Amino acid sequence: MNMEKEDLISQFQHYQQQLQTVVVQKEILKLQDMEIERTLQELNAAQTKEGYKITGFIMISKPIDELKNELIETKDAINVKMKSLEKTEQKIINKLKELEKLVKESEKK
Repeated sequence: MNMEKEDLISQFQHYQQQLQTVVVQKEILKLQDMEIERTLQELNAAQTKEGYKITGFIMISKPIDELKNELIETKDAINVKMKSLEKTEQKIINKLKELEKLVKESEKK
């Protein structure tokens, strides 16, 4: 196997690892987003005006509206990160396709 082909395969493997990392990060964000959504539903159904938030080692009482706003801000930040990861994922996929093509071409030589 020539050096060029080895280099291409090495790059391909590197991008595969990057893709796996991005996919895992997206899954983590999706889970966080779903948890926030469930929490918002519970807060909307709550009959009280106060709720609790765990911060570090303590639980703090806060108005429900304030808790909702914090969760919505977090959800928005997660959505921004998700969009960024989706763009990164697509770039990596495109690079993998390009490298796969180059590896196949180098095999024909």
